[in-house]
Amino acid sequence: MSQPPKVAVLLAGCGHLDGAEVREAVFTLLALDQQGAAYQCIAPNAPLHHVVNHVTGEPVAGESRNMLEESSRIARRGQCLDLAQARVQDYDALLMPGGYGVAKNHCTFALAGAQGEVRPDVAAFIQGFFAAGKPVGAICIAPALVALTLQGQRHTTLTLGNDAGCASAMVQLGQTHADTPNACEVVIDEANKLVTTPAYMFDDAPLREVFTGISRCVAEVLRRV
Repeated sequence: MSQPPKVAVLLAGCGHLDGAEVREAVFTLLALDQQGAAYQCIAPNAPLHHVVNHVTGEPVAGESRNMLEESSRIARRGQCLDLAQARVQDYDALLMPGGYGVAKNHCTFALAGAQGEVRPDVAAFIQGFFAAGKPVGAICIAPALVALTLQGQRHTTLTLGNDAGCASAMVQLGQTHADTPNACEVVIDEANKLVTTPAYMFDDAPLREVFTGISRCVAEVLRRV
């Protein structure tokens, strides 16, 4: 019997305001498990951009947390791999849940928009999957990370929901933005094996719609392995 596909799941911490969106991350892992895939959670061993109080929504002065340690809250103790040890050749696909940490920790899209920069280790990891022709799924704000990473290298079609500002930034980065009406939808760029879904880019999306979109995204990624 052939081995199940193994998928890298890139996390950015724990908590939607400063790390990975927990619901999106757990739904991604659940969908992978339901669809018979193996997975490995991965995160950089580096500090968060800042720590946010999830009650007040305000940054916490003087506090620092680590992406790998925080991501391990989702992955479970000892089950999140340091990005420095991760190799593209060990995985069949890449999935990236969203959360503001993607746009603050993995890159600076939340701070600088289309002029943002990507962490070099994160950029190299993502670029490796595209270069190898392996499928990539990006959820919520993660398509912006893809767009920044591939700027000037590849033209993709992706979605960040229907936010006009985000759509404009994608165009500035040389990508095509496809508006979507709700969190259930996915956009497939067949040429680049890229699947995107908006999830909590729709802030008031019902939980069931977010899970539907992520499940569809995962299924389409696995179909292209």
